[in-house]
Amino acid sequence: MTPVYLSLGSNIDRYRHISAALDALADEFGELDISTVYESESVGFEGSHFLNLVVGVHSELDIAELSARLKQIEDDNERNREGPKFSPRTLDIDILLYGDFVGAEAGTELPRDEITKNAFVLQPLAELAPQLTHPSLEQTFAELWQEYDKSRQHLWPIDFIWRDMALPASY
Repeated sequence: MTPVYLSLGSNIDRYRHISAALDALADEFGELDISTVYESESVGFEGSHFLNLVVGVHSELDIAELSARLKQIEDDNERNREGPKFSPRTLDIDILLYGDFVGAEAGTELPRDEITKNAFVLQPLAELAPQLTHPSLEQTFAELWQEYDKSRQHLWPIDFIWRDMALPASY
């Protein structure tokens, strides 16, 4: 079983799509480690605020199989792949880390570059795995978050209930 960290985001019917994604991930992988859910401003376009979080799972799927399964979950949640890269989303699920893998596999570059670029990825990842070391940078996620220029992006924690549990949670 490989430890995997995923980034989830939505800015269209946000609560419904994030809950549906968590349901699908729990059905697929069983136990989930779930960060705080954060609200953040759109990055790269003018749009509604996003809800973002990071989820940790353990998977027997290889990277290609995992990527295909995550795309299916996005599609099941009405993901429109026709629009521009930076546009509103019903659901976006990205693989951030797949064990210690470094490189490209099945069109996925890992570890994902957005980890160190976006507060809405790095903060919840540092919350879930503060002592885990970034496989390329050889710094912990807590150290990377501490060094991050927090004035670049604004996000704030929100209350989120999933399956009668307040997040963050291990489920």
